[in-house]
Amino acid sequence: MTISQRAQFVESAIKGLLMWEVINNIWDPETNPDGILSLGVAENTLMHDTLSKHIHQNMALSNVAFTYGDGVTGTKRLRAAVGRFLTKHLKTANPIEASHVTMTNGCSAAIEHMSWALANPGEAFLLGQPYYGTFPPDVCTRPGSQLLPVPFHDADPLGEDAVEKYEKVILEAQAKGTKVAGLILCHPHNPLGRCYPRSVLIRLMELCEKYKVHFISDEIYALSVFENKVDTEPAPVPFESVLSIDPKGIIDPSRVHVLWGMSKDFGANGIRVGTIISQANPALHTAIIGVGLYSSVSSISDHVTANILEDDAWVESYMAENQKKLSQQHEKVAKWAKENKITYQAGVNATFFLWVDLGTVYKSRHTVGEDEDVSDAITKALMANKVFLASGKEFGSEKPGWFRIVFSHNNAFLDEGLKRITAALA
Repeated sequence: MTISQRAQFVESAIKGLLMWEVINNIWDPETNPDGILSLGVAENTLMHDTLSKHIHQNMALSNVAFTYGDGVTGTKRLRAAVGRFLTKHLKTANPIEASHVTMTNGCSAAIEHMSWALANPGEAFLLGQPYYGTFPPDVCTRPGSQLLPVPFHDADPLGEDAVEKYEKVILEAQAKGTKVAGLILCHPHNPLGRCYPRSVLIRLMELCEKYKVHFISDEIYALSVFENKVDTEPAPVPFESVLSIDPKGIIDPSRVHVLWGMSKDFGANGIRVGTIISQANPALHTAIIGVGLYSSVSSISDHVTANILEDDAWVESYMAENQKKLSQQHEKVAKWAKENKITYQAGVNATFFLWVDLGTVYKSRHTVGEDEDVSDAITKALMANKVFLASGKEFGSEKPGWFRIVFSHNNAFLDEGLKRITAALA
């Protein structure tokens, strides 16, 4: 049976993605000891027992949960709970009302909706390098938009000098007749694990206003911040949400959009809950209702999420413990990198990641041919040792040999993973 050309393209692309092979064969010391240990997928398992307990103790569903409820973009209860929760924790300049909120089944769906709703096919979104590796299919595959990677060379991707790099790509696109519809940030940054300074956020918002471009801030790691006990330089930048900045005099507020979800800050990738916050663009929310049936949150996930976000005391306790554990695991993996003379991105104080240069160490111990890609060689060595890391090659890294290590796992799991990485580099 034949499939469409677009389906053939996706089928071909999927065959080249290791992640799906890995997820289908995850290592477990008891149930799958011959599987692949993953420190490559962005999951936080540190608080699963605590999360599971709260969900089970508060699961009671009403019969309304078996209907379409309030519609396809989130119940009134959940949208109000999200608005109240994020107003408090993102310290927003203006309160988030339920009408500012659209719920989706994860942030990938949210990003895809933004691409579909804010750009015509063929129009472009700017994405600084390195970037979250799933942004390209989210933005491009079904909506038909294109991505314009922004290289920074020796400039800090999160620094003041980065702003002119974005502007350069906008001007190059205009010269080629390509309309830039939006600029996408991951803040805190995936994979770098750092936060954008407030001053840089403001300058990027001003840039978007200058060129009439939408400004999208994916803040899915907003509450996964922690104390860096290892690095002294550069000084960690505290997280400040884009929504904490009053857009008046900076940017048309209808162009400002923030994404968040339960996958990272609450370690709940599997319940599939994401949200779009847009405080001055009602047409956007209305348009998504028309396609929201394809991305609606299940009534169970809707119920579970509202229960969590409405429980202020539990949330405060959860966040404090989660941030403490993230700090401890970051310290463990950073010290491992130092002990093994592996260069890494310093100044991390958010997300679950350490961005590491495995290429330099690998080349000091192995012969890499002129025509051989060191990132591919390392990936092959890692998989031979049954450990998976996300390669910078899939994240638009400007330099070969960089990888993302996910450290948000218990000590036994993390230690086993680091041991396998060490063996792969030997």
